[in-house]
Amino acid sequence: MIQPVENGARLELHSPVKLPNASAFLWNKKMMVHMNCRGYAVAQFMQPEPTKYAHAPNLEAKTFMQPEQPYYAHHPGRFFYIKDEETNSLFSTPYAPVKTPLDNFVFSAGKSDILWKIEHDGLSIEMRLSLPTNEALEQWSFTVKNITSKSRKISIYPYFPVGYMSWMNQSGEYDANLNAIVCSSITPYQKYKEYDRIKTLKDKTYLLADTIPTSWEVNQAAFEGEGGLHNPTGIVGEELLKGDARYETPACVFQYRLKLQPEQERTYRFLFGPAKDEKEIEDIGKRYFSDTSENKVTGFDATKREYDDYIAKGKGCLQIKTPDAALDNFVNNWLPRQIYYHGETNRLSTDPQTRNFLQDNMGTGYIQKEVARQAYITALSQQAESGAMPDGILIHEDAELKYINQVPHTDHCVWLPICLKAYLDETNDYALLQEKVPFSDNEKTATVTEHMNRAMLWLYKNRDERGLNYIEQGDWCDPMNMVGPKGKGVSGWLSMATGYALKTWAGICRNNTTIGLADDFSRKADELNRAINTHLWDGDWYARGITDDNVVFGVRKDLEGRIFLNTQGWALLSGCADADKSDKIIASVQKELETPYGVEMLAPSYTKMREDVGRVTQKFPGSAENGAVYNHAAAFYIFGLYTTDHSEKAYEVLRKMIPGPDEADLVQRGQLPVFIPNYYRGAFRQFPRTAGRSSQLFNTGAAPWLYRCLIDGLFGLKGDVDGLHIAPKLPKAWNRAEVVRQFRGATFKVDIQRESGISKTKISVNGQILKTSVITNIEPRVYEVDVRISEM
Repeated sequence: MIQPVENGARLELHSPVKLPNASAFLWNKKMMVHMNCRGYAVAQFMQPEPTKYAHAPNLEAKTFMQPEQPYYAHHPGRFFYIKDEETNSLFSTPYAPVKTPLDNFVFSAGKSDILWKIEHDGLSIEMRLSLPTNEALEQWSFTVKNITSKSRKISIYPYFPVGYMSWMNQSGEYDANLNAIVCSSITPYQKYKEYDRIKTLKDKTYLLADTIPTSWEVNQAAFEGEGGLHNPTGIVGEELLKGDARYETPACVFQYRLKLQPEQERTYRFLFGPAKDEKEIEDIGKRYFSDTSENKVTGFDATKREYDDYIAKGKGCLQIKTPDAALDNFVNNWLPRQIYYHGETNRLSTDPQTRNFLQDNMGTGYIQKEVARQAYITALSQQAESGAMPDGILIHEDAELKYINQVPHTDHCVWLPICLKAYLDETNDYALLQEKVPFSDNEKTATVTEHMNRAMLWLYKNRDERGLNYIEQGDWCDPMNMVGPKGKGVSGWLSMATGYALKTWAGICRNNTTIGLADDFSRKADELNRAINTHLWDGDWYARGITDDNVVFGVRKDLEGRIFLNTQGWALLSGCADADKSDKIIASVQKELETPYGVEMLAPSYTKMREDVGRVTQKFPGSAENGAVYNHAAAFYIFGLYTTDHSEKAYEVLRKMIPGPDEADLVQRGQLPVFIPNYYRGAFRQFPRTAGRSSQLFNTGAAPWLYRCLIDGLFGLKGDVDGLHIAPKLPKAWNRAEVVRQFRGATFKVDIQRESGISKTKISVNGQILKTSVITNIEPRVYEVDVRISEM
């Protein structure tokens, strides 16, 4: 059903039916397009806020990408109808809207393009989508070949629905001078002061072709007619009717009538995207469809090569070869790509949540170190002198805090040392700590170290009389918004995360030879841990928090939301759980939360509103934060397991995060293993039929944390101030793993093997036995590292 090709650089799906929601995505700094294998699409571009250029067929609210996106007949997409002019038989590619069973189907997710290869009715068709590096438009090529022994007369109809653009003003027409269909609208507004912004927007959507069409249609209703999208009325006649749209829903439909001899093929190219005006569309056409270099390469082809190079920059710092080929393919090809996407686009937001911005750039530190460095400076420059961090980081001059960032959350300071530690481990760039950075609420500046100290003290002070951290209207779990709105509720998770942040910052201070600070923050972390054990231990696991009305929740007596994953995983990280408590935690998580698809965020999932916890309890049971296998939380747990040497359980949970490799698992999840989704459906014990279903959303903090788990945990190739630490934690089923690790300008070729008769790991570097487990004095060269670990 699926197979990797081109050394894993592409993943092919051979059925549009078994995984109907399977998808892949492309992006650049200006846009993102999420393509479904059947041809449905969700695309956004920045101007500077995210905006769509292909819409739903009815008035559509502006929303983020939706989990488990429901596709329907009129969902935005990119389709091609093919009609045999002699028999009037009709099918569509890639599969929808006609959904004719095809003779052969391949959906090929590539790193820098998305490709379909289809055979049906004696025709071979190849469709390819790619993007430029720094412009909001889609590049489409469509090649059709006659693979029969007789000549064929066919019509090809590119059908790119534009949808309901605006209740205020929308229209569309074919412009012969541009050889483009241009659909125009005006973004609705009410206040006259908004006009200056509205008039700058790219409110046109165009489909630009390199070949003059036989005919066209711009009126969606006229094209579809009474036949519906599976057999549009507009296609019945010899030619489309060359209609327009006048305050009617527009669509971009061309017709190309052609005759193909045996083995003859024909290629058409199209550009689809937003524009300010016709002059911009004309310029785009000239740049992409004209020869622009001495060797007569068109802009269309040149930008494809540039985009290939752009995506190749996100190759990551880890290449592996293990007994698990599917894991190898995912780690080597797809996981670093997803991390790169997050760092490049900031999830297509101008005000990314602070926790997202920091964790996404934690991952960027493994791929683009200078970008990550600047991200930490940018974040700290928006810190108040009190040490408090904002709910979102403004990364555009016109940005303002919106949506969830207008709701006060108390966890943002936590992520500073936790993410910074990964950057410092990778780069040893302790000079960053001496950089001078301003505060947001006055003209003062301070070193990064001082900013970090203030953030840690803010967390330490923002606690109640029990010594636990206030939650206000949410912590990492946004929808846990009614635990503390009165100012009394506390978060067990945030108390643990604060303890871990204090401990982590203490370690950074110790590496930076500020021993006094290190000791002080270590004592404060110990104080947090004592408070946690006094007030939150429930006998077999830790409670999630205490409400405004002094009700402890996430405990055994609760009928729903009895146990939460985050307070178990972070208990391992903070150090509040001793060996006995750790064993009980892990056993409880296995019994209560583990499923075939990963570990759930809470259980049992809430089935009704709990007013002292919040809207998380109103989400559908097993979706998102209400008991899904929420991969971000699962990654925290895995990292905690590796940190406390529970490596066998860590790998067991880690491997479940990736779809497959067996077909039944892939079908249940419904997703290709080309990204980690933000969740798989949970409530496994309550609603097993839907458990495991992927959200299909690739915006998630799970990706950088999973990479960190692989580097620091599974393969144990972790940096620190003194060099590269070697401490692999392979699962018992593996006898060998080979790793190529890029680190501080050097290449480490590491061969890890089990060896009988040894109890202690043996390490040799370039044939010389290492006396410790740390490779020091690293130079920019190749290191051959042989690691022998016990068979026990």
